[in-house]
Amino acid sequence: MNFKEMIDNMSPEVYVKLKQAVELGKWPNGVRLTPDQTELCLQAVITYDYSNKEEKDRVGYIDTKDHKGKGSKKAADEHDTIKWVGEGPEGQA
Repeated sequence: MNFKEMIDNMSPEVYVKLKQAVELGKWPNGVRLTPDQTELCLQAVITYDYSNKEEKDRVGYIDTKDHKGKGSKKAADEHDTIKWVGEGPEGQA
């Protein structure tokens, strides 16, 4: 059985346990995951997500539709105002 076949046959319960192991860095019995185990479990979780979940529900999904970054519609010459608060000359607006 290859990796893809294993993921295709993986139950949702096993998926949850692998995901939790990666999140906590240890198995349900308390034994820490090795770096290789962490990598393999994370790869399994991501592959399972890709095959069984919608994009917005997958591990690591970032919604870029409302992101105010590079693709923002904000004018290039428009800036946010920062107001300094505090003691001293640098803190006076």
